[in-house]
Amino acid sequence: MIKAKTPCQQLLRLVPLVWVSALLSGCLAPGSEISWAVFPLQRSQPHDGLAVVNQPDGYGLHIFLETDTRDPSVCSPRWLPDPARLFNGNGTAPFSSGLASRQEFFAAIKRPDVRAALRRELQALCKGRAPTATWRWQEPPRSLQEVVPVQLPAFEEEDLLTNPVEELERQQVLLNGKEPS
Repeated sequence: MIKAKTPCQQLLRLVPLVWVSALLSGCLAPGSEISWAVFPLQRSQPHDGLAVVNQPDGYGLHIFLETDTRDPSVCSPRWLPDPARLFNGNGTAPFSSGLASRQEFFAAIKRPDVRAALRRELQALCKGRAPTATWRWQEPPRSLQEVVPVQLPAFEEEDLLTNPVEELERQQVLLNGKEPS
């Protein structure tokens, strides 16, 4: 005759199973999930950087924010789709170094929370850099085909380095008060 098990005996059979599953779940590294945290991360002035944690363990992107004020009456975003690599994004002292991929940038840009944070930070950056200019939002590039290379102004002659020999001669004239021989 088979004896029926009491409820306590049935629970005791589950204890080893629960204990093993607890041990196995403890083997997972804490923070191994993607937090998708999005927060301002200043580079050199307020509102000029945005951190996006898009990988486990706090890795992610540090998107550099720039403004386009070629027209003094309008301030709009200037998109730089080459973000820096973010480290310790879930920690107390996040920092960036190196370069992250453009594909990661495009994937992050697809998220509405990232676009909203970009818009908020860029508007504040424009307000600080060109307070009298009108703010105009421009959507970020979402693919490589939409990236427009940044056109920087050409160097003018006064921006170029002088010839070192000529500079030395000028210093001699100033020090000695006479022309070099």
